[in-house]
Amino acid sequence: MDDSVFLKRTIVKHTLWSERLQEDRKLRIYLPPGYNELLSYPVVYCQDGEEFFNFGRIATIAGKLILEGDVDPFIIVGVEVNVAVRTQEYAPFGARFDQYLACFAEEIIPYVEQNYPVRRSPNERIVAGDSLGGSVSLHLALRYPELFTRVLSLSGAFYPLTLEWIEDETDLSWLEINMVVGLQERDYKTDTGVYDFVQLNRDAKKLLVDRGAKVDYREKDGRHLWGFWQKELPESLLYFLNT
Repeated sequence: MDDSVFLKRTIVKHTLWSERLQEDRKLRIYLPPGYNELLSYPVVYCQDGEEFFNFGRIATIAGKLILEGDVDPFIIVGVEVNVAVRTQEYAPFGARFDQYLACFAEEIIPYVEQNYPVRRSPNERIVAGDSLGGSVSLHLALRYPELFTRVLSLSGAFYPLTLEWIEDETDLSWLEINMVVGLQERDYKTDTGVYDFVQLNRDAKKLLVDRGAKVDYREKDGRHLWGFWQKELPESLLYFLNT
């Protein structure tokens, strides 16, 4: 099939006022081919929404998966972030972390569900993120297990505090997580220090498995960049949407 077919898409932009964050938050919503508001759809919520669309090419990937018949149609909700405060919102030690989690679960989810026919059971709601976005996606599930049980993590930034919080959990048998990390991510400089993302992901995986979580884990050649995550995104989406 001609790739131009996959580039045709419907993306709707919304601006939501967040009481929790006391500011506007922008959403990008992908509606699948043949979208019909009388039907209902699985939904993928993405941190770093703008980057998932622009650099991850998630809309094109979704169109290809759907039109080639691998998966049933699904909706994507990209939640945009101001890069200047991203660590403050996504990192567990961030000053806006609690407010962001509350905004996501208590404002964004209800807003989307009021406006679009997304399915509301946790097993048809996936939360996805790259780097700290993968970490905050896991934290959303840990704080709101009634909403999120399926996490898609691309090179998750599972910093020591996140690992401590996972260790504090006793039963994670309700959680399902797909994790991928690049083998060239061993010495990555961030705004809070230099981290070995391979070891952090291995440590997180062990803690999660030990607590009963269902973990699908892979290590591939790749760097801490969207070029790597874009290539891995189809496999990660298929893991959840093909089952």
